[in-house]
Amino acid sequence: MRDPIWLEAALALADLTEEAPLLSVGGVSGYLRALLSGDPYLVRLWVTGEVSSCNRSRNGHLFLTLTDPETGDALSGVIWQNQAAKLSFWPEVGQQVIVLGQVGIYSRSSTYRMVIWQVLPAGAGLLALRFQQLKDRLRAEGLFNNQRPLPAHPQCIAVVSSPHAAGWGDIQRTLNRRYPGLRVLFSPAQVQGEAAPESIVRAIRRVEQDGRAEVLLLARGGGASEDLACFNDERVVRAIAECRIPVVTGIGHQRDETLADCAADYAAHTPTAAAEQIVPDLEELSRQVYQLRQTLIDRVEQALRSAQQHLSHSQQHLALVHPERLFRVAQDRLIQQRQRLIQSLQHHLQQQEQRQQALREHLQALDPEAVLRRGYALVRDEQGSLIRTHHLPPQTRLVIQLASGQVWVKVQGEEG
Repeated sequence: MRDPIWLEAALALADLTEEAPLLSVGGVSGYLRALLSGDPYLVRLWVTGEVSSCNRSRNGHLFLTLTDPETGDALSGVIWQNQAAKLSFWPEVGQQVIVLGQVGIYSRSSTYRMVIWQVLPAGAGLLALRFQQLKDRLRAEGLFNNQRPLPAHPQCIAVVSSPHAAGWGDIQRTLNRRYPGLRVLFSPAQVQGEAAPESIVRAIRRVEQDGRAEVLLLARGGGASEDLACFNDERVVRAIAECRIPVVTGIGHQRDETLADCAADYAAHTPTAAAEQIVPDLEELSRQVYQLRQTLIDRVEQALRSAQQHLSHSQQHLALVHPERLFRVAQDRLIQQRQRLIQSLQHHLQQQEQRQQALREHLQALDPEAVLRRGYALVRDEQGSLIRTHHLPPQTRLVIQLASGQVWVKVQGEEG
């Protein structure tokens, strides 16, 4: 939008002259500022050049000058303090750089300059920036979220590569060594040059249309970064992400990373490593089977020993709790208790007999007849009651009980 100061001044002075408008210095600066801020190319652009001067002010702002080595033209630039702290690359005098920013007017000196937001080294820096921007966009779309499981024992796989590439030979040798008998479908493609992206996409589509492969291996040997550019092409990345079967990549060397690797389900550093990722090693499987067999045998033997010990303990326990043995034990216990009972009864009977004998002897000693036999006599009145005193009235009739017979007597008198 144009500055209203110069616009108002231009309208006011338009009537004074028909040849040219009359503007103030500020009006000229405002007019130029409005022109630059409204230009779609200058509001946000990349500029490449050589750093001819670079100075940092006390308040942290960075002032630099970019020079065109061919024409000698110069462009002043400033990186404000808050943006300078975010730079990933710090420019130095003599370096070729690429800067992102906006061209505008610095009113105090009436000069144009560039407000810079980002600085990158020229050449590879620009390619890296474009690579990162594409990577971020594809990641935001969800194209890097594939990680489907690979079949443990595949029967048929597909390989997309160049028939003349050394990586294809490495893949064949690796597959034959590790997993002989595997069916391999080869879908040829160009893996270098401008036609390579479309060729790779067509090769992937052929594998999907065939429908027999369980895994797709996309491979190429090492090379310069420009040789691997086709694997950073958006068309190739989308074809990998949309493939209906798992995709394993083996591109370049260990230091190389492409967007195709990011979109694949699994990424290996080399074609050989990718082939090893897809198929197991039969020799290693044989060793594992042997180890599992030995482990199984050991566990079965251990289980048998444990079962035999348990059986032996159970037999011993059954022998202890067998009904016949329990019957014999109970019978012996009953006999012992019967004997103890008989002995106890006999002892008790003997005690009672002894006590009875003692009582008998005591009763015999107290028997009146026995007393009478020893010369004593019992005196009773006519009613049969024992006489216990000698104070009896005269003429009392008494009966004297002797050891044999009775005598009737009459009391004549009483003696003191």
